Amino acid sequence: MTVHLEVADGVGTICLDRPPMNALDVATQDRLRELAEEAGRRDDVRAVVLWGGEKVFAAGADIKEMQAMDHAAMVVRSKALQDSFTAVARLPKPVVAAVTGYALGGGCELALCADFRIAAENAKLGQPEILLGLIPGAGGTQRLARLVGPSKAKDLIFTGRHVKADEALAIGLVDRVVPADEVYAQAHAWAARLASGPALALRAAKESVDAGLETDIDTGLTIERNWFAGLFATEDRAIGMRSFVEEGPGKAKFL
Repeated sequence: MTVHLEVADGVGTICLDRPPMNALDVATQDRLRELAEEAGRRDDVRAVVLWGGEKVFAAGADIKEMQAMDHAAMVVRSKALQDSFTAVARLPKPVVAAVTGYALGGGCELALCADFRIAAENAKLGQPEILLGLIPGAGGTQRLARLVGPSKAKDLIFTGRHVKADEALAIGLVDRVVPADEVYAQAHAWAARLASGPALALRAAKESVDAGLETDIDTGLTIERNWFAGLFATEDRAIGMRSFVEEGPGKAKFL
């Protein structure tokens, strides 16, 4: 399999495994969607790490495969391509991307689907599709602009240039830069910390932020209010408040 799911201690690691560069061909895209949906369903997965291995995250689409497609074929395929990445972005659980080496094109777009991005000092990110006479097609024009702002997104998309880890951190494309040999460990630690938290409250927080960004503030506040009130029906809310009152903050052990 070009992608597989490993689960330990509440953390599901979705591993890209298509050497040497983890090129995202059609089979890999479809498998990515399947595993994202599986991770979303599984009760033993409470947070997710996206990982391409020690050398490279993903260097983009399989260009040879794409070259063989005509317009009619891509009209059909482009929706499935986006759906694969959207399945990752809509995981109802915290997701962190552990980025080493290249994260280009589809690789960068996959990292954009995470809630948090930890990059190696040697990481290079970018959307070089323009150099092929194309634009990003797996969400890059939308998620990148929402993350770093339209001007910075246009700079990267219009030029196709690669961004080193320090610049990616400065513009908000990644959230933390660490030595390459620490990327996965730190990503797993971030996920593990959240895996022990209140699952429904984390889901509510993610959906409130993500859905709120797609609408006006009044609608966003309604989404927040409904989730906030709804969480009062959960056992986690009872556990959290009881622990706070009896033991002080930060000591609750959630189900």
